[in-house]
Amino acid sequence: MHNNTNSKFKSKMLVHLIAAARPNFMKIAPLYHALKQETWSDPIIVHTGQHYDLNMSDTFFRDLNLPEPQIHLGIGSGTHAEQTGRVMIAYEKVLKDNHPDLVIVVGDVNSTMACTLAGVKLCIKVAHLEAGLRSFDRTMPEEINRIVTDALADILWTPSPDADKNLLKEGILNEKIHRVGNIMIDSLEMMRKSIESFAVYKDLGLDSANYGLVTLHRPSNVDNGSILENICEKLLRISEKLPLLFPVHPRTLKSLQEHGFIKTLDKAKGIHITEPLSYIPFMNLVFNCRLAITDSGGLQEETTYLGIPCLTMRPNTERPVTVFQGTNQLCTVESLEGKVEKILMKKSRKFRGIEFWDGKTASRVVTSIKGFLFS
Repeated sequence: MHNNTNSKFKSKMLVHLIAAARPNFMKIAPLYHALKQETWSDPIIVHTGQHYDLNMSDTFFRDLNLPEPQIHLGIGSGTHAEQTGRVMIAYEKVLKDNHPDLVIVVGDVNSTMACTLAGVKLCIKVAHLEAGLRSFDRTMPEEINRIVTDALADILWTPSPDADKNLLKEGILNEKIHRVGNIMIDSLEMMRKSIESFAVYKDLGLDSANYGLVTLHRPSNVDNGSILENICEKLLRISEKLPLLFPVHPRTLKSLQEHGFIKTLDKAKGIHITEPLSYIPFMNLVFNCRLAITDSGGLQEETTYLGIPCLTMRPNTERPVTVFQGTNQLCTVESLEGKVEKILMKKSRKFRGIEFWDGKTASRVVTSIKGFLFS
């Protein structure tokens, strides 16, 4: 294949990998490494800077063996419209100066949609990694980003059968849809040896399989004072039965401080507050936890793959396969404590296996790109 493509194309194909937040970097890392090994491709990392406050440190890039982003848009925070507009303006300038053969967007943040719009309007091919996920809740900004991106992108790489069905129902042509699997599992398997070489829980005075891991950041959970207070009360009660480790997201920390709850959590014997952690130490905590309490997307997938019970504090999920085939349960603040007690009373469910959640998604994506660019 390489010989044919090299004779057909004298220079390397320029591929932009768009990332805006830490989960995005986890998704592009395996693909960056896979493309770097190909003689025909020149992958370029574009960091929009949308989530500038998440401390994208040297350590984080080292964890994933990534170079510093070659292009940095430096967008920063703002309203949804401000972020989307700034990314479009900045990225359009990049595209005009540095015309890629393919733009790859991942996930569902504002930058995903903005870079898709900028690329498509300049007639540059765009591919969406993690396409077809739907919560069917349009009050979630991410849902709007997913719908718009999938409607416009030229290639849609899906992680699971439900994503394929969602796209077909929306009138997407079947030939645009390529099920490649879950790229987050590639990151996990790529870094497994490093992850397992740590014992972060020991450093925090915890025992393996005897603590809960908490991650909360969605506005619906952390912005409203009364809701946040209710969540804190439940976490305090749960921590009397099971120690809880809580790496606090900047948005959540700000709200906890504003409403005066951070001191209460800090004083609780069973709650261990930490700063946000980089990928390897965080995943070491995931590997060794008894259960996870979260409102994020990625952790639903990782716990399912690892066979670890997960309670997702949301009314819906764009990853229903983690509920139907995995270890994930949706829950409310009111039902949280009862569900934790049930999990603690029984052994963990085992991962039944989801097709293409095997650590080989990046190689399937590379095959798909070859078919698209060189056919």
